[in-house]
This record gives sequence, C-alpha cells and structure tokens, in this order.
Amino acid sequence: MPVAIRPFEARDLESLFAISLATGLAGSDASRLYDDPRMMGQIYSAPYALLDPDLALVVEDGQGVAGFVVGTVDTSSWERRLDGEWWPSLRRQYVDPTATPEASRTPDQRRAFMIHHPTRTPPAVSQKYPAHLHLNLLARLQGRGVGSMLFEAWLALAKDRGAKALHVAVNRANERAIRFWAKQAFRELSLEDFPKGRTVWMGRS
Repeated sequence: MPVAIRPFEARDLESLFAISLATGLAGSDASRLYDDPRMMGQIYSAPYALLDPDLALVVEDGQGVAGFVVGTVDTSSWERRLDGEWWPSLRRQYVDPTATPEASRTPDQRRAFMIHHPTRTPPAVSQKYPAHLHLNLLARLQGRGVGSMLFEAWLALAKDRGAKALHVAVNRANERAIRFWAKQAFRELSLEDFPKGRTVWMGRS
C-alpha cells in the first residue's frame, strides 16, 4: 500500500492525538492506561504541530494518517516558549497531582505532573545537540522503511532552519526505537551529571 508524506494540516490534529496514545507505552498501545486519550499528545505532539507547524509532517496510507514527525531546531528556546504559550492553559485544565504520593499516581496524574513541572533537557544535551524531534508510526507502517523516509524529510526542513546537531529522548524500554535511531546515526550520550534513568538521550551531529 503506497504512503505519502506531507505537511501537517489542522485536520490532522486528532490523528496526532490518537497516534501518540497508540504508541505511548514504549512504542505500544497505551490506551488502556489513560482516562484522557489526549494526554500523551498534549505533551509530545500537539504543541509542536500547533506552535511550529512548518516542522510538522504526517505520513498517510489508504487508511488515513498513520504517523507523524514534529520537532524544533532550538530546544532551550522551545522549552521557554512552552512555558509562555502552551503549559498555562493546560495547567488550568489538569489538576496538579503534587499532593498525591508519586508511587500512587495514575498514568494521567503522572502526565499532569509533567505539565505542571516539566523536566528541562539537560544542558549537556541541548547545548551540543540543540534540535530535537518526536517521530511516531502506527504498527501497520513499521518495519517498511517509512520511519527513515519521514526522518529524512523532517531533517531537510530542519537543516533549512539552521539545524546542525539534534537529539532524541527515548524510553529505555523501547528497544525498537533505540535500534531505529541508531540506524539513523544517533548515538547514546553519556551524561556524567545526569542520573541514568528511564530516558536514553541520543545525539547526532
């Protein structure tokens, strides 16, 4: 079945929410975990597509949109922009779960905590590899080379915007994604001042 890569359009937004959820459990379907099906997309796809649509692409086949790539060429500036233009409205929508013990929080509450208390990208990453991206594909398009094509299409746009080095943050449990990014010439970064946790930071010059 042929696929087509094209710029994001406003009508694609619900597809981005759906794909973010369908790939939100270390690359697998997270829909059984969340009461709010938009929660994952509120963090990982919608802000990019809506605030910087020129760096947002989707891939579609005969069944519809089945993947996307979004990102930014300057992570530090992007995080400041989210503080001013994206998180405030969501903080009015979602309750800050700080009063609930961390071990007792639901998946929705853990994401709400991220909205109220976003984690900054380590400076060792954002300064050396300023650009970053998120790329997600539904299972029906995986393993067909579509991800590589989508990444190369995004990279061309990012280079036009001045990007020279970029990074991705990958869930350590998502071994398939780690292998994919390694094939795209990303290498795991060693961060002496940042504890090794569930996130694998990978960079490409």
